[in-house]
Amino acid sequence: MATFADLGDLDAAVADCRACPRLVDWRERVAREKRAAFRDEEYWGRPVPGLGPADARLLIVGLAPAAHGANRTGRMFTGDRSGDVLFAALHAVGLANQPTAVHRDDGLTLFGTRITAPVHCAPPDNKPTPQERDTCSSWLRAELALLRPRAVVVLGGFGWQALLPQLAGARWEVPRPRPRFGHGVQVELAGPLPLRVFGCYHVSQQNTFTGRLTPEMLEEVLRAAAAAAGLGRRVAGGFTGSSQVSLSGEE
Repeated sequence: MATFADLGDLDAAVADCRACPRLVDWRERVAREKRAAFRDEEYWGRPVPGLGPADARLLIVGLAPAAHGANRTGRMFTGDRSGDVLFAALHAVGLANQPTAVHRDDGLTLFGTRITAPVHCAPPDNKPTPQERDTCSSWLRAELALLRPRAVVVLGGFGWQALLPQLAGARWEVPRPRPRFGHGVQVELAGPLPLRVFGCYHVSQQNTFTGRLTPEMLEEVLRAAAAAAGLGRRVAGGFTGSSQVSLSGEE
């Protein structure tokens, strides 16, 4: 696995990756053809790096960039309805300075939190292949090595399946058989530092429009994860500590 001096070096390398021909073709085709509503915009059309500070104690793991969201704006979960739900919740629990994310220069700041994905290129039909997931896995492992988070929120089963082997490779003790994904599931892992992993339904329109995932459900998981990471609501430019919260959930 390649090593990087810091997250800036890692993010620059991610943005230049061309390892998966199908994903390269798709992301660049979408950037050329564009959606009518964005026809006057210049699309990013490249792999999308993670978002958030280098000292983040909470990591949020999604799936992959949306074709006309992050693949357009060049920033995770920015410019689409999934991001609208996620950033509103992050703001509600004190982990973001604003509830919206529209473009890279909109002033968004995350507090103690970083957002990443197991696949950094927009895939056709929002469905990366297992081979593409595995090819991209080295970026996630390198990110974990630089961050050493204390809590992780995984949005959806794809991210859950992609993350656990990387945690094991980074010397966290993942149980066997591996824990099953479910909304509200929590797993405590021993390793380089204690780590609590939280499952949460993905913030996709399929889940949020049908009510399978509500803002209240998402905020509850984020609050519990922030507590597990040692983060609380932002007060006077910093964080206050808060007690850990237990969740029980369904698959």
